Amino acid sequence: MAHGLPPHLRKYIVEQNYEKYTPVDQAVWRYILRQLKSFLTKHAHESYVEGLEKTGIEIERIPRIEDISAKLEKFGWRALPVSGFIPPAAFMELQASGVLPIASDMRTVDHLLYTPAPDIVHEAAGHAPILIQPEFAQYLRDYAQVAKKALISKEDLALYEAIRILSDLKENPGSTQEQIDLAQSQLDLTASNTSHVSEAAELGRMNWWTAEYGLIGDIDNPKIFGAGLLSSVGEAQWCLSSKVAKRPLTVDCVKVGYDITEPQPQLFVTPDFKTLGNVLREFAKGMAFQVGGVQGVEKAIRAETVNTVELNSGIQISGLCKKALKSNSGEISYLQFAGPTQLCFKDKEIPGHSQKTHAEGFGTAVGLLKNNQQELSLWTEEDLSPYLGKVWKLEYQSGVCVEGTLEKSLFKESKLILLSFKNCRVTLGSQVLFDPAWGTYDLAVGSSVTSVFGGAADREAFGETDDFVAARVPLPQYSDTDLKRHRHYKVLRDLREKRIQGQELEEELLALVELHEKYFSEDWLLFLEAFELVEIRRLVSPLKNRLLQKLKNLAQNSKNKSVIEDGLNLVLQEGRP
Repeated sequence: MAHGLPPHLRKYIVEQNYEKYTPVDQAVWRYILRQLKSFLTKHAHESYVEGLEKTGIEIERIPRIEDISAKLEKFGWRALPVSGFIPPAAFMELQASGVLPIASDMRTVDHLLYTPAPDIVHEAAGHAPILIQPEFAQYLRDYAQVAKKALISKEDLALYEAIRILSDLKENPGSTQEQIDLAQSQLDLTASNTSHVSEAAELGRMNWWTAEYGLIGDIDNPKIFGAGLLSSVGEAQWCLSSKVAKRPLTVDCVKVGYDITEPQPQLFVTPDFKTLGNVLREFAKGMAFQVGGVQGVEKAIRAETVNTVELNSGIQISGLCKKALKSNSGEISYLQFAGPTQLCFKDKEIPGHSQKTHAEGFGTAVGLLKNNQQELSLWTEEDLSPYLGKVWKLEYQSGVCVEGTLEKSLFKESKLILLSFKNCRVTLGSQVLFDPAWGTYDLAVGSSVTSVFGGAADREAFGETDDFVAARVPLPQYSDTDLKRHRHYKVLRDLREKRIQGQELEEELLALVELHEKYFSEDWLLFLEAFELVEIRRLVSPLKNRLLQKLKNLAQNSKNKSVIEDGLNLVLQEGRP
């Protein structure tokens, strides 16, 4: 199932376990998909309805993710099941590999129009259909490639975890209000302590305003293409109203935050899918992985997470960058990493330089040497030979001084990338940056920082980091009453699928409705499905008016007024000759 994925991503892949879906889950899916297809046939981008068919997403039942994947392979993608929220970095790496992660969980009827947690409605019925559109699919791939290089902050990770906990609690029927309130308080506190907007957070906003809540076409009469809108009946209708401001999509969308618990007061409209890529590339020009230098390193320090600094020789240093000393000219002169640090070249760990080797941190001088016009990285083995095995003093233009016995050198693609010294002292004036008692001093060779990007360069070799922790959504626990309700829905589904007609249908439906009304008199969804069955089978029976009146009464006295009325309207519309 997870073949072709690196080990650090396989842990997010789960079994869909199709048997976990209850008859109520199937009824909720069916209600949502019927409403969505009816509305979105007119109001979504033309790729949507076509995409539903081409990705094998049916109205009648929750899809099997393996079936969606088989269909998506024709478009260069595949789908794999995950459990609820997965870390943003993992999501992006999967997407960059052409994998659509689909949360296999199903929203409850209480969150029918909108769920705070990822679920199969949002990700299968929302994301998958639009992937058949080539320009949009390419945008998603390009976005993921950029986003996986973004610097994610410690604050981002804390906020993500708080959102995940709250969303899972809200969606779990077994949660208490006390648990939900406590999680909400923790989320509010975490959000209030956020001191800056990271690159990852800004890209998260771009994703929100495009792939999740994007509109396309004429700004005065746009169509929907964002998965958050395509999977929410209520928001799909709301977003096109005059109550929601429509703005032209530009790179400035990353400056606009959002609240996932509220309908959006404004949305962005792209004239076409090609513009999405243009906006992405414009934003990427200012990211640390392209800019490097002091700006990139300072972003990494502020993030307080494992990131990678790449020097112009090609050597990559992955770890928690804590300090950057600057020369009088304002350039990086010394980098200091705390805790486990990894050295790589072209995203592959250099043998003997894992985070175990550099478990206590890593420091290196950066810059040009005094009185030497040639960069150290351009030295050859012949240039180095007079110094090998001897005490060598390297004096940098910044004032940093490295003095010790040169033991080894490492070249990659004709460039000198690493020097190893014993009995080495590194100083800057009176400040000691490395003491001989600390062991071997490995000097990463380079005169400038060319790139700074998120995460470890060789993630698989580096091992677990905070941004790659896997969690599982707990399975709901059902009471005897819940199971009785499930059985009622199963009876109704069997009646529909067996195509029973006439008096037999009337008798069985009547018995079911009376039993359900006795135990679950407020459960509008079963009564709606029963009414639909009466209507489409053209059953002439007093049961029709009884169910219609029951639903109208429930709509008057229920928080579900709109969903009941929308359901009734669709049934009556479809039942007209």
